[in-house]
Amino acid sequence: MQVEIWSDVMCPFCYIGKRRFEHALAQFEHKDDVTVIWKSFQLDPTLPATGTSSIHEYLAERKGFTLEHAKQMNDQVTAMAADAGLQYNFDKAVVANSFDAHRFSHLAAEHGLGDAAEESLFKAYFTEGKNIADHEVLAQLGANIGLDAATVKTTLAGNAFADAVRTDVEEAAALGARGVPFFVIDRKYAVSGAQPEATFLSALQRSFSEQEKAAETGSSNACDIDGNC
Repeated sequence: MQVEIWSDVMCPFCYIGKRRFEHALAQFEHKDDVTVIWKSFQLDPTLPATGTSSIHEYLAERKGFTLEHAKQMNDQVTAMAADAGLQYNFDKAVVANSFDAHRFSHLAAEHGLGDAAEESLFKAYFTEGKNIADHEVLAQLGANIGLDAATVKTTLAGNAFADAVRTDVEEAAALGARGVPFFVIDRKYAVSGAQPEATFLSALQRSFSEQEKAAETGSSNACDIDGNC
């Protein structure tokens, strides 16, 4: 089974969704047969690489809220994250463009470290208050998960994986994703948002059950590129 997850490093619900999905996957009897692939998405591609405002100010301006209301909303999300076992420090968050962070994630995925990269990026942004657009920060995150820091810097200095990030974003739109996190199981079932663990577990079980039925009947319910059905 394959689970594709579209997310953005800046999305607070993406980190929560990641943790809830992981908890559901741990309960799934066939978890060892599941391959997770992380996909890129940008909620705000217009952001600069350097933080220009606090996350409270950014949310207030972007959504048309008062600063007080923005802080209250972030407090609610912080509580939700805590329920998932995560620590959010919004007062420390550096609002910056996530494009290079996504390129970093693609580099890590090539080395079998895609999930580790996503976890490190989320923690860096939401917990540690690091600038996930800073190449020095990304190089250190890479070194922490087993990548060569110099390779990370060299990769980010050029345009490597830029097309891969854009392709992910376009693919999300084609699949009808209007926000993230967006989970797609075997290109059959989509789960949008940081849903409860039970919802993820049910989707996994349903997909696996359908795979088993297809195998028993010898039918894939599909046609190949040569027109054979």
